[in-house]
Amino acid sequence: MRAMMMDVPLLTTSILRHAAAYHAETEIVSRLPDGALHRTTYAEAWARCGRLANALRLLGLKPGDRIGTLAWNSHRHLELYYGVGGGGMICHTINPRLFPEQIAFIIGHAGDAALFVDPGFVPLLEELARRLPALPPVVVMTDAANMPHSTTLPELLCYEALLAAAPDGFDWPELDENTACALCYTSGTTGEPKGVLYSHRSAVLHAMAVCSPDVFSLSAGSVVMPVVPMFHVNAWGLPYAAPMVGAKLVLPGPKLDGASLHALMEEEGVTFSAGVPTVWMALLDWMREQGKRFASLRRMVIGGSACPPVMIERFRAHGVQVVHAWGMTETSPLGVANTPLAKHRGLPEADMAALSAKQGRPLFGVELRVVDAQGRTVERDGVSRGSLMVRGPWVASGYFGQDDAPAFAHAGWFETGDVVTVDADGYVQVVDRTKDVVKSGGEWIGSIELENIACAHPAVREAAVVARPDERWGERPLLVLVLQDGCCVTWAEMAAFYDGKIPKWCIPDAMVVVDELPHTATGKLQKARIRDMLRAGALPPALTS
Repeated sequence: MRAMMMDVPLLTTSILRHAAAYHAETEIVSRLPDGALHRTTYAEAWARCGRLANALRLLGLKPGDRIGTLAWNSHRHLELYYGVGGGGMICHTINPRLFPEQIAFIIGHAGDAALFVDPGFVPLLEELARRLPALPPVVVMTDAANMPHSTTLPELLCYEALLAAAPDGFDWPELDENTACALCYTSGTTGEPKGVLYSHRSAVLHAMAVCSPDVFSLSAGSVVMPVVPMFHVNAWGLPYAAPMVGAKLVLPGPKLDGASLHALMEEEGVTFSAGVPTVWMALLDWMREQGKRFASLRRMVIGGSACPPVMIERFRAHGVQVVHAWGMTETSPLGVANTPLAKHRGLPEADMAALSAKQGRPLFGVELRVVDAQGRTVERDGVSRGSLMVRGPWVASGYFGQDDAPAFAHAGWFETGDVVTVDADGYVQVVDRTKDVVKSGGEWIGSIELENIACAHPAVREAAVVARPDERWGERPLLVLVLQDGCCVTWAEMAAFYDGKIPKWCIPDAMVVVDELPHTATGKLQKARIRDMLRAGALPPALTS
């Protein structure tokens, strides 16, 4: 017997329509490239999205077209999220931090029918034009007064002029909820970038899940500032989640240095933020140097790569609760988040610190499997390690334009490439990436734990651990460090710092000190490049005992 419930599709447009109706005066604040603040409301944003959708039609764009964006977090970028997807097209957010050849590949592979770019990315587009067979129409996301005056590109269109010429009152289509609304490519650390195509249904369900108390814990009283860029997995769903609950939205634009982020947080009363560890490390260091505190910030989600426990403690000292999280482009991205259970109340501080270092428990809707090399499920004992596989309604079932993908060849499960443990309560801890594990004498040594310990040393700013060949053991861990300004540390001091924290055979045998570590465009350590430098003899001499 079928139930007698209305069959109303889950569409992203319903989110902003709801916000405009019931949180009409709630602000959306954007920091513009010149540092000025732009203020609008959900009601005004909804009206502008209608004009944008009409403008897209007038440009000859049609349902199913991919519309590329090269833009920071701003009110115009937010309008594209809703105006493009709601009109039946696909908002293709492009990471401008990738190599130009990768961006050109992504634009060509996606078949973008138009490109919407911030003014600051016009020079990048000029370089990309030489790599593309044909450049689609380009719309600069600004007003007439701030349009570029000199460019080698063909005629550029002005975003605000297009909206001014478009009629109000777009007739939003009632799409099938499985219609694609967004596209984001992986960073391509191995091979070419791969496209993940999100549906209206997956975007809405993901937003509903992350709003819950054990994840982002958002409400109409929240002031949300996504520092994670809107070109990085839809800013972890926050452009959908904040309007869904009617939270004030603060968009920081291109200025992500410690001084700019802290000032904006304080000026706008930000209570919640989210971003990758590298950004927060710079903010915390700046605050320490300046003697600053947080007046309103209460909750912080950190993901993208493992968060060192010392960073969690530094935020806690400022009265900020850190929610450690894990996800991927293929999981929309949130898969697990770390908040304590009732049984954890009153735990000793050391035990709580150990718990908070884990990535967390699965969100409802995400199922996990952890298997060994033979495909057998490993014990949930917090010790046994295995490869993590996931499935769920906001997990990709394949890559855009790619029929054969090994990661999806597991009977409906996606193989993440992460090596993890899971404890009896379901808390996942990422031990390493499959390709980054150090295999020493037949045993696996996880690099992430070694990096986290090193980062707790007061002289260390950032750490990476990679495998280096060893005649006796096959591989041994090499510690690569970036030190705090004016600091120095000997190998004997680092070895002593590890002593008692891990088994002696896991302690790195040598260390290298460098000025900086390579990162991917999304802020993750690029260990493949470090390994390449090691093989090529491009690292400084190693310090050993």
